Amino acid sequence: MICELLHVHKSFVNNQSAIRREVLTDISLSLAKGQAMSIVGPSGSGKSTLLHILGLLDTPTSGTVMFDGNDMAHHSVNQLARIRNQQIGFVFQSHHLLPQLNLLENILLPTLPLEDKTLKKSARGRAKELLDLVGMADKIRQFPGQLSGGECQRAAVVRALINQPKLILADEPTGSLDEASAQQIGQLLSDLNHQNNVAMIVVTHSLKLANMIGQVHFLEGGVLTTK
Repeated sequence: MICELLHVHKSFVNNQSAIRREVLTDISLSLAKGQAMSIVGPSGSGKSTLLHILGLLDTPTSGTVMFDGNDMAHHSVNQLARIRNQQIGFVFQSHHLLPQLNLLENILLPTLPLEDKTLKKSARGRAKELLDLVGMADKIRQFPGQLSGGECQRAAVVRALINQPKLILADEPTGSLDEASAQQIGQLLSDLNHQNNVAMIVVTHSLKLANMIGQVHFLEGGVLTTK
């Protein structure tokens, strides 16, 4: 399994009132290489919290988080950061492209900390290949301000793939796009999942996008179900 959660709970305590709020309750899921799933739920249902735990950006209150067969509780902060950078690609609702960098420079940003010189050296060619794959090879020197919202989000997807990750995590990737652009991004994610055999989890409030990705799970009241 690429990633696995076993009986994960997550709660937050209000410092002033000392009231504990349970956000995730007994979540268990697993994702194999090349598998894709979507998680649907209303605002405030815990979708982003779940994705942050899957992406090793947050830790559960209790339960086990496994990545590539290893228990993440035994890893140091630096080791977790290395896994995030080299083996997990993130796509968010906002593309987070740096306005002062052109498209190619933005896409190559995750390669800067790489210790693998071979992978780092081949990154520029890989970036150009991926941009060609998503129909943006002619915009390689343009800046984010010169691109549409849909184009920026396509570039963000390419950036998530640049280090050849084992897992892609997308948090409301079409939430800020119009319907046509959202359809393009949904299809792009689905195609990349199949073509690159990369595991993928997409969190969304859109059932239409969820059905394009893979098996649909529902998160409501901190409980994950499959219907």
